[in-house]
Amino acid sequence: MSQEDTKAIARELKLHAVILGGFVAVMWVEEILDQFVFGGQLNAFGIYPREPDTLRGILFMPFLHGNFTHLISNTVPFLILGWLVMVRGIRDFFIVTAAAMLLGGVGVWLFGAPGIHIGASGVVFGYLGFLLLRGLFERSFQSIALSLMVGFFYGGLVGGILPGQPGISWEGHLFGFLGGILAAKYISRRPH
Repeated sequence: MSQEDTKAIARELKLHAVILGGFVAVMWVEEILDQFVFGGQLNAFGIYPREPDTLRGILFMPFLHGNFTHLISNTVPFLILGWLVMVRGIRDFFIVTAAAMLLGGVGVWLFGAPGIHIGASGVVFGYLGFLLLRGLFERSFQSIALSLMVGFFYGGLVGGILPGQPGISWEGHLFGFLGGILAAKYISRRPH
């Protein structure tokens, strides 16, 4: 590998860190402000299903969290799965993120249980859906190997798309997951 290749890889990894770090920084700064300045009132900007004035929550939901435990539980898989999506390409990362946010948010707004829905887990499940099904749609050795690896380490999360624990927006998980699958199908049809 030449020195130019090494520099290009280093620049690409730095850009990955800036983008992922930017998303996570916004989540953490928002939660710090919400907890210590606004007393949890910013969570009202989440999605309350079928309430027209909470449609804005489709954009805000991934950045809002109930507490620091909730935020930490979303930060780690967001970074790991988000980076695995980003390795494919920064453009693909933004497509998958947008699909998970939009389909996840609209699905929650249309079909969610009453109550405020917040958290980045819908986007995390979007990344999971993308990574698990990418191999099926692309049928390349690399994408199949990545799908199998993600399935091995994170496949247990798939149960989160089913109704279960009270207070957990399984609807956000389900529709974010479906958004990731649609993104995988769309991206696999594009020429590389």
